[in-house]
Amino acid sequence: MKVVKLLSSVLIVSGMMSVAPAHAAGDAAKGKTLYSRCAICHSLDAGKNMIGPSLSKVMGRKAGTLTGFSYSPAMKKYGKAWNTQTLDTYIAAPMKAVPGTKMVFAGLSNPKDRADLIAYLQSATK
Repeated sequence: MKVVKLLSSVLIVSGMMSVAPAHAAGDAAKGKTLYSRCAICHSLDAGKNMIGPSLSKVMGRKAGTLTGFSYSPAMKKYGKAWNTQTLDTYIAAPMKAVPGTKMVFAGLSNPKDRADLIAYLQSATK
């Protein structure tokens, strides 16, 4: 009987772990501060491309497809939709994630900083 209870507990806990989010929730307020580095090249306003494309409604948008911006062939070929996972990977090391990208930013190595920035982008670019 004890073995059955133990196995049941293990299965319940492991099941709960499998539905845990892949990324910790970020702090959008801290992300706003981090975004100031991005704002040199990216706008949050729809239709306002700068050195980089507008990040308005970036979540869910297929990479390399925003009308009016001249993407690198590498970014057009990348073709993934931006979500927390793809943004996290890209922001960590843009040139490694998409070799041939025009983005010269070296990346954010701190996972917490990336989570904070992504939380801000999610809230500011709806």
